[in-house]
Amino acid sequence: MIYKGATCGVGAALILATVAFLLYKRHKRILEAQQRLAKEREGILNASGGGKAAKLFSGKEIKKATNDFSADRLLGVGGYGTDQVLNEVRILCQVNHRNLVGLLGCCVELEQPILVYEFIENGTLHDHLTGQMPKGRASLNWNNRLHIARDTSEGLSYFHFMAVPPIYHRDVKSSNILLDFKMNAKVSDFGLSRLAQTDMSHISTCAQGTLGYLDPEYYRNYQLTDKSDVYSFGVVLLELLTSQKAIDFNRASDDVNLAVYVQRMMDEEKLIEVIDPVLKNGASNIELDTMKALAFLALGCLEEKRQNRPSMKEVSEEIEYIISIASAKGVAKEVSK
Repeated sequence: MIYKGATCGVGAALILATVAFLLYKRHKRILEAQQRLAKEREGILNASGGGKAAKLFSGKEIKKATNDFSADRLLGVGGYGTDQVLNEVRILCQVNHRNLVGLLGCCVELEQPILVYEFIENGTLHDHLTGQMPKGRASLNWNNRLHIARDTSEGLSYFHFMAVPPIYHRDVKSSNILLDFKMNAKVSDFGLSRLAQTDMSHISTCAQGTLGYLDPEYYRNYQLTDKSDVYSFGVVLLELLTSQKAIDFNRASDDVNLAVYVQRMMDEEKLIEVIDPVLKNGASNIELDTMKALAFLALGCLEEKRQNRPSMKEVSEEIEYIISIASAKGVAKEVSK
């Protein structure tokens, strides 16, 4: 009995020692990760990359501003971890454009890091298109939609051609396009964005993004380029034209994917049938022509092979041209009255 008890005691001691060792190793890993994170935070917040510095808010300030995270102050909940939040800070500290949501600062004191943005009061493009805005809000007219398309394309074009190094958004979608009180569009949510290396044509990375907007070439070979954003933006253009969701299981099984659905209707010469009735009912011939022109542009963005897609700069220029046609018709109408 004594021998057995001694054996049990030694076994228990070994188990305790093993558990203690594992806990020590885990604590050490956490501590090292925290130290690396703190160093990275410091670099980002001090704009070590050459961009502007982010304002550092205290946990107390954040709790006061949100009434201790009251539900009535909640606009949305992100699904990103600490690294992705810091990535978003890094991205936003390097850019400044009227069609990109501005970063005011961040808080790293609380359990989860928090980003503080300028307030964009008019909700998301997705909410407007799908009728989820408060009652009384007017639906988006064709002029609104064209200008939202232009604003968004200019923000993305800035990312691709003016940022150094270029930036790929990776999650372009209607719910990441915010509208201010003048219905100007601002691109938001840069947690998945990646900085491109100037000597590389693409970035190899596991495919991330949102189904219905994801570039099929990126999904297949994990090579991210500016044309991946172009593809996603093409889906947004279809949403602007149709007011339908990128993925909708209420459509026929072959038409769940909006890009596939519109392409099929285009092939069958039924494009006009997919345009939002709010837009086409009562539209002039010129307005219908500009809707078709935007649809052709959208499908160009959705070309299977990325080399066949236009650049975001070319997309922006084409939208500006479509707007000029619509505006010229508007002026002609006024003159004829």
